Amino acid sequence: MSETSIDIQGVLDLLPHRYPFLLVDKVISCEPGKCLTAIKNVTINEPFFQGHFPGRPIMPGVLVVEALAQACGLLAFETVGETPGGGQVFVFVGIDQARFKKPVLPGDQLTLKVEFKRRIRTIWKFSTTAEVDGQVVATAELMVAPGQ
Repeated sequence: MSETSIDIQGVLDLLPHRYPFLLVDKVISCEPGKCLTAIKNVTINEPFFQGHFPGRPIMPGVLVVEALAQACGLLAFETVGETPGGGQVFVFVGIDQARFKKPVLPGDQLTLKVEFKRRIRTIWKFSTTAEVDGQVVATAELMVAPGQ
C-alpha cells in the first residue's frame, strides 16, 4: 500500500463534521491499514477559547481526544477504501489509557498520529498520540465503529 496525503476537501469528503467541530485540517501521510498523521492548526479564533479559559486560553483535552478520534475515522475510511455514503460514518465508541502531558495553546500546530491496532467484529482499535513541536501532549487508545 502506498502513503498518501489528504487535503481539506478530502477530509470534508470523509468526515461528516463541520465548523466548529471539524478538528482535522489535513492529512500529511496515510498508509491504509497501518497509520495516519494529520494536522490541526489551533488558532485563537476557536470558539472554545472564549470560555476555556478567559485570560489563559487552553484547548480542552476532550477536544484533543476528539481530534484524534476524527483522525481514526479518516484512517478507517481510507483502510476500507470507501467514502461515506448513505449516512455511513465511523463513530467514537471507546477510550482507554487517556493521558494529558502538556496544554495545547493558541498558535500551536497539533500533530495527530494514529496507528491501527486491530479490528474485532465492527470495532476498530487505535493507538493515538497528539504532539506539538515534537513533544507529546496527549496519548490514548481509541475505538471507532460504523454508525448509522
